[in-house]
Amino acid sequence: MSEPNDIAGLVDCVVRPLVDYEEDLQITSREEDGAVLIEISVNEEDTGKIIGRQGRVIKAIRTLVRAAASRNDMRVEVEILD
Repeated sequence: MSEPNDIAGLVDCVVRPLVDYEEDLQITSREEDGAVLIEISVNEEDTGKIIGRQGRVIKAIRTLVRAAASRNDMRVEVEILD
């Protein structure tokens, strides 16, 4: 996984099974300040599922993505859009 699109694909594989409204799921990636920014946009009802209790799910997603990106010396940030 060396491309930002590969990392975004990883996020997609993790997030898609969690949401009920797959048609509203949008994952975009762009480079910003030397890092890759991955933005997740979901239906309002699915936001809580992505965040999880006390933020555990989104924290796990961020940890997984950073571990995958670190293999190629990339910096990655994952954000949820409202």
